[in-house]
Amino acid sequence: MNSHPVVIDGLLLPSNAPLFLAVIAIHVVAGVVAVVAGAVAMLSPKQRGCHPLAGKIYFWALTVVFVTMSAVSAFRWTEDYHLFALGSLSFAAAIFGRKARRRLWPGWARLHMTGMGSSYILLLTAFYVDNGPNLPVWRLLPHWVFWILPSAVGLPILIWTFLRHPLSRNSN
Repeated sequence: MNSHPVVIDGLLLPSNAPLFLAVIAIHVVAGVVAVVAGAVAMLSPKQRGCHPLAGKIYFWALTVVFVTMSAVSAFRWTEDYHLFALGSLSFAAAIFGRKARRRLWPGWARLHMTGMGSSYILLLTAFYVDNGPNLPVWRLLPHWVFWILPSAVGLPILIWTFLRHPLSRNSN
């Protein structure tokens, strides 16, 4: 099957093959759902209802992102191995955070926050590393910023949460 690069909404995609475009479409939709659901989970009260529902949606959307990213990376390993590493770390961190909460490991609150927060930071890092050079304003930044900025913003927020959140302060 012959495939050629294609530009969609100003973004250069390496192939116009229908299967590739379908996987990318699923990947993008799942990525947007993960980013929104993760933000909702972080910003909602930590009680029954919105937080666990948004967290569940985040986890399963991230699972789809991981599967689609793995498929694309397998076919474009030379270009995308670093995205596979970031995606694998993000997914592993989410699994860790989810298990800490579900199994109530000692210190589960901090472990859950660390896992899920790290997962979200890694998800955003992968997005910016891959797409930053094509985004308005972002394209003006040096490439290293795409690697550093999500952590530079996310880690202080995570530390602040550890210091202020009652579940984290009281976690054994």
